[in-house]
Amino acid sequence: MAFSRIQSAQLTGLGASGVTIEIDISRGLYLFQIVGLPDKAVEEARERVVSALRNSLDINPKAENHKVIVSLSPAELKKEGAYFDMAIALGYLVATEKISLVHDGATYEDALFLGELSLNGEVRAVRGLLSIAQWAKEHGITTLFIPKGNATEASLVSGLTFYAVSTLSEIVAFLKEEESLDIITYTGNNTPSHQHHSVMDISEVHGQTNAKRALTIAAAGGHNIVLYGPPGTGKTMLAKAFQGILPSLDEKDFLEVATIYSSVGLIDTILGGTAPIRSPHHSASHVAIIGGGQTLRPGDITLAHNGVLYMDEFPEFDRRVIEALREPLEEGHITVARARGSIRYPARFIYLRQ
Repeated sequence: MAFSRIQSAQLTGLGASGVTIEIDISRGLYLFQIVGLPDKAVEEARERVVSALRNSLDINPKAENHKVIVSLSPAELKKEGAYFDMAIALGYLVATEKISLVHDGATYEDALFLGELSLNGEVRAVRGLLSIAQWAKEHGITTLFIPKGNATEASLVSGLTFYAVSTLSEIVAFLKEEESLDIITYTGNNTPSHQHHSVMDISEVHGQTNAKRALTIAAAGGHNIVLYGPPGTGKTMLAKAFQGILPSLDEKDFLEVATIYSSVGLIDTILGGTAPIRSPHHSASHVAIIGGGQTLRPGDITLAHNGVLYMDEFPEFDRRVIEALREPLEEGHITVARARGSIRYPARFIYLRQ
């Protein structure tokens, strides 16, 4: 009956991969099948898409006598997450000739469409938008339709046009030239940081002149530092005040950090250009600190990139964690190898321990 093609992308490690979504509709008993090495979250997209179409646009694919095949290419790439919901829904509408990817004379066949759909048609934010935006920029893609919940991240990237989408019906009305969408403008990292701030100013620390001087030198030169002494002498208090004297990140370093935090959904905690500080508990697992897991997520040492890794009660940490610190301290990165593949995460930080 009909065929459509629409572009999307997904987070892969700290980078991104483009995914082309092809939809073929033919006559027959109802079937909605997704092929192309999808994981469980991608397979479940068919239920989210069908419900979103029915509840927001009063379109019910299950009531039609047709077979829907959704192909995600390249076929050998593992598809993960809920990045493709909005693109699949729009591809279905294009294939059934209910909309076209043209608005006011401009075609959006080469634009990227990203977003998870709720059952009532709302478009939810996705992880890793910064990585996807930078990938799009490198590949000459200039227009992205993204969830409104990712607007803050989008404002950190220059040279691209982002359309913020709240609901499926909203973007359909836009493509039918019935409504307009908000365009996100570039603002850089000027958003004030409310979440990630120093709980104490070093000027509030009385005495400890030598220790404060050592911390100031370490902050200015990016040197590692060890605090030692008997309990109750103020080591933890000085460590908490350390972030307040770190220089602000420049735009390049901040974008590196923001990309890492975007990939784990913590972008709101580092806005404002403040250097990150991570303080894992000594009982934290090896994977939580070093990185890895089934989906190969970065750990605390990568989240401390361009900032500070503070390890209180250092001797209590797992021996594997202590041994794994050699690579990032020497090379500025950590390599996580698993049976399904390996990935290198950036991990250049000021190492502060006691």
